[in-house]
Amino acid sequence: MNTAHTPGAQAAVKASTGRLAVAWALVGVPLAYGVYETLTRVAALFG
Repeated sequence: MNTAHTPGAQAAVKASTGRLAVAWALVGVPLAYGVYETLTRVAALFG
């Protein structure tokens, strides 16, 4: 049974999409910073 077409299900999908975006931001921002720091230190080491 597909409940994605009901109004309550659409609100739930929007809420879970927002939580998913926040979760990815919480993981992605430190990860991107770590990759940036690693690359700058590697460049300093070999550059």
